[in-house]
Amino acid sequence: MLPAPRRDAPSLGHVLTGALAAIRGEENPLALASVRSAAVVLVDGLGMSALRARSGHARRLLAATPGKRGTIDAGFPTTTAAALATLTTGLEPGRHGLVGYSAVDRAGDRVVNQLTGWDEGMRPESWQPHPTVFEAAAASGVDAVVVGAERYRDTGFTDAVLRGARFLAVPSIADRVRTTIELVSSGGSSLVYCYIPELDMAGHAEGCESEAWTARLEELDAAVEPLTRRIPRDAGVLLTADHGMLDVPERARLVIDARSPLWDGVRHVAGEPRCLQLALEPGADATGVLERWRAAEGSRSWVVSRDEAIAADWFGAVAPEVEARIGDVIVAARSRIAYYDERTASPRALAMVGQHGSFSPEETRIPLARWGAFAL
Repeated sequence: MLPAPRRDAPSLGHVLTGALAAIRGEENPLALASVRSAAVVLVDGLGMSALRARSGHARRLLAATPGKRGTIDAGFPTTTAAALATLTTGLEPGRHGLVGYSAVDRAGDRVVNQLTGWDEGMRPESWQPHPTVFEAAAASGVDAVVVGAERYRDTGFTDAVLRGARFLAVPSIADRVRTTIELVSSGGSSLVYCYIPELDMAGHAEGCESEAWTARLEELDAAVEPLTRRIPRDAGVLLTADHGMLDVPERARLVIDARSPLWDGVRHVAGEPRCLQLALEPGADATGVLERWRAAEGSRSWVVSRDEAIAADWFGAVAPEVEARIGDVIVAARSRIAYYDERTASPRALAMVGQHGSFSPEETRIPLARWGAFAL
């Protein structure tokens, strides 16, 4: 049986849309109370499993994520490009079009990186044409603000998923949280998005079980302390993540030989190491490719055709213009492994410890912490 996202449960797509609904005094799936201002703090790579495993290092965070309502689903694929687009549009990847870390650009006969590869062939306003929550907020007279590091200010990805908000560059985790508090505490109505990438960076480099990741978690836990006492009664703050991660040991980072028959009929390899998306050569035997991959990797990964993935609701409802961006064959890891193409794998990619992209609970289950009016 194939896994499928839980559409009847609160998920990442409800968080920022729910915060705006709360400002508007509207009902929302998270049952957030009506507020004057709201903020969402997004911690890249903070899975609920890793958070609970280090409970002694994150007492404030865990205190704000009680019971069942303290955990939500990230959706699929569990990767930043897809997840942040879902957060800021409220749409699933099959609609907003960012279907993986990298995706197939059939018109350009290439693979495009959806975080850093924006160019004339992948323009933000056409590749992701749907309105963002920030544009909807501004149209309602709500001040939409993004608080993040300077390097994210002027990028194609920012234009695709954060357009409609003004950008405030703030260097440290503590200062970003402090700025967020100041914004929701000032007069007027505001919707604030605060982005914290440091845990994800530490996890990729050294693993989410490492001392470096734990140190970043402690830094975050200290930074959120003011949220417990400085949020006005008419404001609410949520903290969540785009995905979790798990550590893949070096022996389980599988480099597939350039001469392997697994590459027969494969023109492009997109996605990420824990969720390959294979685009086939024109006229290739798709059934043969599926059978080869299933014979080799079916015991430790879900190997499906694009049609099977769509039927299983992996990407949500898929728009016609988005369908071609999804690989013809998808290889989603279900054990603690990652796949690499010998022809393109870089030393940096092969050294990556913390990984994500597939369906494990470590990747899909993320926190939803609440403060201020949202904690009631």
